[in-house]
Amino acid sequence: MRELIALSRTRLDGRTLEAAGRVLEVADERYRLSGEHTVVAIAGATGSGKSSLFNALAGAHRSQVGPRRPTTADPVACVWPGGRPGAEGLLHRLGVPAHRRHTPADGSAGLGGLILIDLPDHDSSATEHRAQVDRMLELVDAVIWVVDPEKYADAVLHERYLRPLAGYAEVMFVVLNQVDRLPGDAADQVVDDLRRLLDEDGLALGEHGEPGAAVLTLSAATGQGVGELREALAQFVAERGAADRRLAADVDAAAERLRSVYVARSRVGLTERAREEFDDRVAEAVGAVATGRAAERDWLRHAERACGSPWARMRGRRGRGRGRGPRTVPGLKAAVGAAEAAGDSRAAARPVVEQAVRAVAGEAAHGLPAPWAQAVREAAERGAYGLPEALDKVAADAEESLRAGPAVKPRWWTVAATLQGMLSTLQVVGVLWLLGALTGVVGATAWLFGLLPAVVGSVGGPALLWLCKVVARGPARRYGQDAERRLRGAAAGCGRARVLEPVAAELLRYREVREQYAVASGA
Repeated sequence: MRELIALSRTRLDGRTLEAAGRVLEVADERYRLSGEHTVVAIAGATGSGKSSLFNALAGAHRSQVGPRRPTTADPVACVWPGGRPGAEGLLHRLGVPAHRRHTPADGSAGLGGLILIDLPDHDSSATEHRAQVDRMLELVDAVIWVVDPEKYADAVLHERYLRPLAGYAEVMFVVLNQVDRLPGDAADQVVDDLRRLLDEDGLALGEHGEPGAAVLTLSAATGQGVGELREALAQFVAERGAADRRLAADVDAAAERLRSVYVARSRVGLTERAREEFDDRVAEAVGAVATGRAAERDWLRHAERACGSPWARMRGRRGRGRGRGPRTVPGLKAAVGAAEAAGDSRAAARPVVEQAVRAVAGEAAHGLPAPWAQAVREAAERGAYGLPEALDKVAADAEESLRAGPAVKPRWWTVAATLQGMLSTLQVVGVLWLLGALTGVVGATAWLFGLLPAVVGSVGGPALLWLCKVVARGPARRYGQDAERRLRGAAAGCGRARVLEPVAAELLRYREVREQYAVASGA
C-alpha cells in the first residue's frame, strides 16, 4: 500500500490518498507501541449490559452499572499483566484517563496481555460519546459487540457499524446478553435471527473452523456463558495476531475505497486499429495521398521530357529560361487547397491533426478511471504541442525531394532519347532532301528519297513518345506509391514519437500502478 501511494502521488490528489495514508500511520504507530498486547473493546447500545459484562470479565466492579442513561461516559480499561511493557502507550493512544485504568481481580486467568476497554454507548444521546466510540473503534484490535434481546436488530447498529465493518469479522465477537430473560427455546430463535441479520450484513461467521466473527450467548448478570467467552478471549489473545488481522482489514478497506480510481471498467490500451487510424489521419494532414499522385505525375513529366524529341526539350528549356522560377510540385498543396487561398498552405491540416490527437487520446483513455484517463489526455495534448509545425517540415522535405526528380533515371530513358535523336536526324535529312528537290539542287525525281526519312522522322518521334508514356505508367505509379509511403512513414513516425509514445508510457505507468494495487488489495 505504501508503494502504491508513492506511485500514485503524481496522478491522484492528496484527498484521494488521505485515508490510505492514515491507515499506514495507524499501522506504524500500533506496531511501534506494542506487539505483545491485544486491545479489545466492548461496544453496545444503551442498556445492553456491556458494562456488566466488562465487570464480569474483570472479576470486579470496575465500570459503573446503573439505570441512569448514559451510564458509561468515559472509556474504562482493564489491563491483564503479561508480555512486555507497552500497555501504557496503547492506553494513552486510546485516550483512556489514568484514573480509569484498572487491573483484574483474578490475576491473568489466561488473559495475559489483554487490554479490555468498556466504551460509551454507541447510541448515546450525547454526541461526544458517539464520536468517542467511532474514534476508538478505529484504534482497537478487536471488538465485542454486546446486543440484547430487545435491540439486537436495531438499524443503527447494523447500518452504521456491523455492515460497514463486515470486513473485520475475524476480529469481532457478537454476544447476545441477557439470555436469562428469554424463556424456553426463545434464546435459540433469537440467535438464529441474529445470525440471519449478520449474514445479511455481509459479516462472515466463524463456523466449522472457518475464519469469521464468533457468535455467543451469555448472561452477565448470572454468569451464564461468561466462562465460554473468557476461554474464547484467552485463545484469541494467545495467538497474538489480532493487531495483524485488524490492520490487514484496514488495508483491505482502504484498497476497496480506492478501487474506483485504479480498476478500469474495461480492457484498456491502444489497439493496433487505433494506431493505424491515427497514422492515417496524420498522413491525411500532410497530404500523403496527394503527394503520391503528384510524384506519379512528376515522374511521368520527367519521362516525357527525357523521351521527347530534341525540339520538345529545347522548347522546355526556353520556357524555364523565361523566368517561371522554381517549380512547385502540383498536388502537394492541393491537399490543403482551402487554406491556399488564405495564404497558409498547411493551416487547413491543423484541424485534422487536432482531431487525430483527440481521437487517439479518447481511445486510449476509454475505460480508464477518471484520474488516469485525464493523465492520458494530458500526455496526448502535451505531445501534440508543436506537432503541426513538425508535420509541416516533414511535408516540406518531401516536396523538396520531389522537386529534384527521380534519384535514379531508368536506362530506357537514354535509349528512347537516342532513338528520338536518330528520328529527328532522319526528319531533318528528309526535309532537307525535299527542299533540295523543290529547288532543283537534286533531281526532281529524287524527292521520293527524302519523303521516306521525313515521314519516318515526323511520325516515329510522336509514336515513340506515346509508347514511352504507356511504358512509363507502371514505374510512375510505383514511384508515386513509394513517395506516398515515405511521406506517410515520416509523418507517422513524427506523430508516434510526439503523441503515441507518451500515451503508451502513461498507459504503462497505469498498468504498473494497477498491478501494485492488485498486490495491495490482495486480489
